[in-house]
Order: sequence, then C-alpha cells, then structure tokens
Amino acid sequence: MRLHNNTIRGVHTALESIFQEGQYADKVIARTLKSNPKWGARDRAFIAETTYEMVRWWRLINFLSKSKEPWDLFATYWLMKGNELPLWEEFKGINKDRLKEKYAELDKPAIIESVPDWLYELGQKELGEDWEDEIHSLNQQADVVLRVNTLKITREQLRNRLAEDGIKTHIVKGYPDALILDERSNVFLNSAFKEGLFEVQDGSSQLVAAALAVEPGMRVIDACAGAGGKSLHLAALMQNKGKILSMDLEEWKLQQTKLRARRSGIQIIERKVIDGSKTIKRLKDSADRLLLDVPCSGLGVLRRNPDTKWKLSESSIKDVQEKQQEILQSYPSMLKVGGQMVYATCSILPSENQLQVQKFLESDAGKNFELIEDQKVLSKDSGFDGFYIARLLKKA
Repeated sequence: MRLHNNTIRGVHTALESIFQEGQYADKVIARTLKSNPKWGARDRAFIAETTYEMVRWWRLINFLSKSKEPWDLFATYWLMKGNELPLWEEFKGINKDRLKEKYAELDKPAIIESVPDWLYELGQKELGEDWEDEIHSLNQQADVVLRVNTLKITREQLRNRLAEDGIKTHIVKGYPDALILDERSNVFLNSAFKEGLFEVQDGSSQLVAAALAVEPGMRVIDACAGAGGKSLHLAALMQNKGKILSMDLEEWKLQQTKLRARRSGIQIIERKVIDGSKTIKRLKDSADRLLLDVPCSGLGVLRRNPDTKWKLSESSIKDVQEKQQEILQSYPSMLKVGGQMVYATCSILPSENQLQVQKFLESDAGKNFELIEDQKVLSKDSGFDGFYIARLLKKA
C-alpha cells in the first residue's frame, strides 16, 4: 500500500489525543476523520485501522522503536506489519534488521503481548493457564458482527440483501441472529442499516439477551441499558410484545436507545433515568425478567477497545468491582418471585464474574436466589469477545 504524508500525520494527531490527553480512541478517530472530509474511503480506513493497531501494540512498538518520535514509532509499526518503508527523509536511519534482532531477543511476555506488567500478572493470577492464549486472542482485530433485526427480516434475507451490495457474510453455529462480515466494511452507510434491518453487535454480546429466556408479553427491566443494544435484542426476542424498561444513570445514553428503537420499529421500550435508590424501590417486585449488564473493566472487549488496557489500573478494577456488588445488593429487588435475572459483564476476570455472583448468593440480598447456569465465554474459544453470563432464579 502506498503511504501518504498527510494520512500518517492524521494518525500522529489521533495518537497524541489518545495517549497524551487520555481521550477514548473511538471518539478521537471519529473526530479525526470528520476534520478532513477530503480523505477518501481508503485514506479513512487507513487512519482508523492504523490508529487502532498502533494503540493495540503501543508498548511493543515503543520497545522496538529507535526513539519516541512519531515518525519512528510509525515506521516501527509499519515494518512490524511486514511492509516496506518508502525512501522518505522522515524514515532516514530506520534499520529493519535491527528491529528484527531486537524482537527476536525479546523474552518478556507482557511486552510481546503489549500489556502493562500489572495486567499481565493479574491475568495469570485469575485465569492461570488460559491467560496466555486469551490475551493473544484479545490482541487480534475484532470481526464485524451484525445482529439481524428479526422483527423486519430473516437472517437469510438480510444475507442475500447485503450480498447484492457486495457485502459478503457468513454464519457461525450457535449464534442464530448473527452474520459475520467476510471483509471489513462501513455497514453504517448501507441502506439496510438505515432501514433498521440490523445492528452491529458482537456474537458474545448477543448471547446475553438470549440467556434471559424472555417471552412475548413479559415485563422486562434492562437496568444498565446504556445505549440500548441488548434492550433492542430483547424486544426482537419478545416479538415486540410486552414491555421493556431500559434504565441507566445517564440520560444521553438512553436518548440513543430511543433513536435506535425508532429505526428498528420497536414500540415496547420505555426509558427511565435512575435517580438514586428511590427509583429502584418504586419498582420492587415488578419485573418478570431482569438484566444486569453491569459496568466492568472491559477486559473482554480489548479487540474493539484496545485503549482500555492503557486506561485501566488495579484501583479502577477494584472500584468497578465495588460498583458491581452494590448493583447486585440493590437492583434484584425489582424482580418478581419466580422471575429470572441475568448478571453479565464483558470481562474475563473471575473476580468480576463468578466470584461476584457467589458473594451475592451468600449475602442477605441473595438468600432467595439460586444460580441456574452460567457461561464463561473466552475469546480464545469463541473467536468473539470475552463475556460472563449468569442466570439466576428468585425463589421467594
């Protein structure tokens, strides 16, 4: 691929915002692309992919690079990818053989997999022999996965529709609503998306709503709804019959739910901002099903959010664990006796997952609950994001 000076500078600018200003990679990339409307599709794809990949391998790139200068860092990344550098003044003094030798001598796994030392050690402690393969899998680029909106179209119909537009997809056993793109593409520009025929949602994430075992006509609460991706999936599984209460602490997130529901043709979602404990108490014993897709470290979604590993700390993980248990101690009161609840995270750490459920079940708040089943979804096994999904029954 031919390199262009201005697009490499676009990558430099994005990386500066991410690492020096602590901004989120997805927001930075969107803003960077918007800043230069003259960039074509190839240029935009180059900037987005290169920025994400350099963020993903940031520690390894910095270790191998001859300096911390932006052009040296880019050159190191470009050579790591197996490419050749043009004879530009900016790349003068870059030694490909020296880079290869330095990599060959490298024997520190945390640098090879490009994660902080503390995180590598935590992964070993919590996942044991699974950790090495898991972090390697989480360092791969994520597939683009679609969730078919079965209220409007079947999976086969959507697959044919996309194929007419040159977008080829395939299916994976065990994911009945999913289509995986054969090649990356900006599907948000496709007319099928604008018509509400699909959402972009990872395969593991699609397992969460399915685990709740909803039926048409039920009253369901999605208590940590965010932008509403799982609420939309629940509505489709309920055939748009019943009621879903999508709740979150942030009004702006729920506004996204409203827009997405309208596009998807969904009428059964009601939005509610959580305004302290009173909101929870007023909904006591009101739900047939309760989804707690709780805040977490996000370690299971490093494929699509590689900047997470540079923003996390041991203390931030402890903080989020406390928040998870606070939610478990309070929110399940909204569930009716005989109702079912799903506790889910996009983390792979047992301390955020099965150990949190165990702690809840041993507490006064959880004494009337029992664990029906749980799924520990690792990226190395599924090829998708890492997730944890536990289904519980309220007995009394």
